[in-house]
Amino acid sequence: MFDFTDSVVIVTGAGGSLGSAVARRFLEAGARLCLAELSADLLKRRYPELPQDGDHYLAAPVDANDPDSVRGMVDQVVSRFGRLDMLVNTVGGFRSGVPVHETPIEAWDGMMNLNARTAFIVSRAVVPHMLRRGSGKIISVAARPGLQGRAQSAAYSASKAAVIRLTESLSTELGDSGINVNCVIPGTLDTPPNRQAMPEADTSRWVAPDSLAEVILFLASPAARDIHGAAVPVYGRT
Repeated sequence: MFDFTDSVVIVTGAGGSLGSAVARRFLEAGARLCLAELSADLLKRRYPELPQDGDHYLAAPVDANDPDSVRGMVDQVVSRFGRLDMLVNTVGGFRSGVPVHETPIEAWDGMMNLNARTAFIVSRAVVPHMLRRGSGKIISVAARPGLQGRAQSAAYSASKAAVIRLTESLSTELGDSGINVNCVIPGTLDTPPNRQAMPEADTSRWVAPDSLAEVILFLASPAARDIHGAAVPVYGRT
């Protein structure tokens, strides 16, 4: 369905459920990948068949919250492949359960750093390379609480709202330079941690990571050339 032959794609959080689904769909479509992850062991477990060769780059440890770590990874991608076409930000996490007045500062900072700061740091690092080529795609992962705050999850809601606003701002800045910037807004993802956290839920209504990966590949494809600054809902039946 998609052909990304010779395209160079960075996937952050490539060891996670969504990140690995996205990476494997790009692999099937012929892309050359930089798979970025904090844990080298996790990458090796996820991709035992993928050698560290000239076609792909297993980039670990890369701390998406550390500008120097990210800059080094991006520079290595450009040095290895001579180009950088796409970035998919899948790093993120969820925490809730307390009202605002009981939320520890550490919890607030943790959500903002994990969900918003990572997307900002990695996007900022790739933009100069895309501007030099006059083309590129940046796709991030937001969430429905980023559209409307929910009780006992203010930090998570605010962090995902920041991802949406970052997407819109980048799109406004870069759209005339040939760079598309968009994000997806999934419903509940069908992942092992979510199944463990909600054992009684009807998982048939959740969004499969492979399904969300298909939407992300569409946004990375030429078919989405006229989509700029969008927050694409992928809610399943949740």
